[in-house]
Amino acid sequence: MGNWMEDSESNLLPTVIVLSSVLSFWCVANRELIANGFHNRLASGTTARLPRRRDLARATEPRNSQWRINCIRGIGTEVKGNHKRALRAGTCGKIILLAAISRLFAQSPPFSPDHPWHSTDERQVISDAQRLHYQSLRIEPDRAYSLAELIDLAEAHNPETRVAWESARAQAAALGIARSDLFPTLAAVALAGVDREEASLGSQFYRHTIGDFQISLTLNYTIFDFGARRGRINEESARLLASNFGFNDVHRQLIYDVSEAYYRLLNAAGQKEAAGASLVNAQNVQQAAEERLRNGLATLPDVLDARSATAQAQYDLQAVLGAEQIARGDLLTALGAPALTAIRVQPLSEVPTPESVADTVEMAISRALEQRPDLQTQFAEIRLTQAERQQARAAFYPNLTVTANPSAQSLSILQQTLPWGHTADLTGAVAFMLSWTVFDGGARRNRLAEAEAHVRQAKAQVSATRDRIEDQVWTAYSNLNTAFRQREAARELVNAATQSYSAALESYNYGVRNLLDVTNAQKVLAQARSTDVLAQTQVLAALADLSFRTGDAIQANMRKTHP
Repeated sequence: MGNWMEDSESNLLPTVIVLSSVLSFWCVANRELIANGFHNRLASGTTARLPRRRDLARATEPRNSQWRINCIRGIGTEVKGNHKRALRAGTCGKIILLAAISRLFAQSPPFSPDHPWHSTDERQVISDAQRLHYQSLRIEPDRAYSLAELIDLAEAHNPETRVAWESARAQAAALGIARSDLFPTLAAVALAGVDREEASLGSQFYRHTIGDFQISLTLNYTIFDFGARRGRINEESARLLASNFGFNDVHRQLIYDVSEAYYRLLNAAGQKEAAGASLVNAQNVQQAAEERLRNGLATLPDVLDARSATAQAQYDLQAVLGAEQIARGDLLTALGAPALTAIRVQPLSEVPTPESVADTVEMAISRALEQRPDLQTQFAEIRLTQAERQQARAAFYPNLTVTANPSAQSLSILQQTLPWGHTADLTGAVAFMLSWTVFDGGARRNRLAEAEAHVRQAKAQVSATRDRIEDQVWTAYSNLNTAFRQREAARELVNAATQSYSAALESYNYGVRNLLDVTNAQKVLAQARSTDVLAQTQVLAALADLSFRTGDAIQANMRKTHP
């Protein structure tokens, strides 16, 4: 709709400018016509103010003089009024012309570098954006979504997948356009007209009328071009293949983004739980210190230290709550939903965490080299450059095309003093054209050399991508094994820190340990709980990263049914 309006305005503006210019020039020219046209009105008797000629003959000389004076004044008044009307009409024409020109040059850069740019076009763009239809994602607020369900929602509603899909469909249409070169083109034209003229014969002119009606077909076909059309088809086919692999890579990236945001949200939720438990412990220590102060068994500095520990625990809790909100917004964005949407996910305690990985690093690397869509895109790029080389080679050979123009024509003629004449027949022509570039200053040779260089470049790029993929898989595999070992150490750390804190608090209540020992044990326990949650989510995140690096995510997802 917007493009149609822009095209209509661009087609209408020249017409408006021409009409406005004509109106303005006519008004200017009409000033002289108005001033000089009064005598014509006198001659035609259309001036109502002037008496008839027989009344003038009966009038006396003084009256005639006065009458002439009045007539002259009337003429001046009328001409002056006509001049004013002409000036006003000319001004209106100029205003219309200026309005059309201002509309034509409405879009302009900012007037100065120190002020923001605002115009009617900005409001029009905002209005158009508000009329766009955005696909909404319905999230059930009372449902706890698992990771698999979140991935399905993201693949169905994230706009990035639709962008990649539409790009692949457009490339498929481009392939269809290239394949159409293998077929002939056929165009039909219908013409009808009448020609009337006066023909001279000797000293006489005779009118004759000729009516013509014709239907014509034009057929064009390339008989052979030594592989140029096939090269274009292979080029577009390789582009389509690359677009399809790019579509798969968008899904691979999206699955990883959802998984990464999901595990960050689980980590933030676990950190919130650990920070809440640490706050409770700090409050218990503060309560015990205040109780001992009332009983005369503790000092005021001990109570102040306990209150500081409670305030620090409260501060840490608020930081974790903020991180949880950010992670939730990132997850909703990956799903294609507004960041303010309420959503619940499975808690960390319900997510199974593996203890080890069954595959070796060699198996993981081998799968990655077979499944990674970005590497497959590089192989498609090799096909693309080979198709360009094929077209460059075909340019050294001739092209043979055929053109046929069959037509059916009906002619009728009517000449003065002669009866009607009519004829109808089939006409047409067939032509063969052989085109061969004999000399072009080395352009074809250089294009072929360029295509050969692109082929070698694409092959080298494949080798570089393989090396990068192997390094990425090796890093992800090592990070996963490290996460497994850290997970075991974190469990032992939590058990030891829990026992240490319980013993320190009990000893403090009996007066055996001081408050500093209790607060240190409480800090160690809080850090151990946070580390345990982080270690568990790191294992899950490392598994997701390894699946992303090997391409296993999209292979497993291909066997699922999406909504």
